[in-house]
Amino acid sequence: MHLDARAVRVLAHPLRSRILSRLRMHGPATATELAAALATNTGATSYHLRALESVGLVVDTGEGAGKRRLWKASTDYHSWTDSDFAGDEDTQTALGWLERDYVRQLAERAEQWLDVREAWPAEWSDRLGLCDILVNVTPEQFEAMATELREVVVRYRDAGAGDPRARRIHAFAIARPVELRPEAGAE
Repeated sequence: MHLDARAVRVLAHPLRSRILSRLRMHGPATATELAAALATNTGATSYHLRALESVGLVVDTGEGAGKRRLWKASTDYHSWTDSDFAGDEDTQTALGWLERDYVRQLAERAEQWLDVREAWPAEWSDRLGLCDILVNVTPEQFEAMATELREVVVRYRDAGAGDPRARRIHAFAIARPVELRPEAGAE
């Protein structure tokens, strides 16, 4: 799902971003279950679920009623393009917060893995972890590379379905220039 300005502004809230992440990682849940998992109250969770629903990020499954209503994420992922919000200061501010929140969540999840990886069998712990690779590319080449990486992940999204050895893996990538000054070129 490609986020528009309204969706970015709705999602840029600490509880909403965590509700959506929780539904994506753990599947459908009620407001009560989400409140317990996220250490908040059911009323707040219900309110934020309706806000997320208003922009199409979550949907009511039609199962249950009231506090027992079951909610799920509408898609496995979302994306945005920074230039879509050029000149929209409110959305740019919301997006800045959201991106930093995602970096915090991703770092937290990476640290959680580091805390438990020794308990996992070598067939998993030897294959999962961190990777740091530097590339020297033009903007067009980077776009092609990023597109290919997304295509590979999408191709494998359900590859292990039905295999009892399969596990859901959270793959994430962060790309940033080595030299943070935009006027500095490749050396």
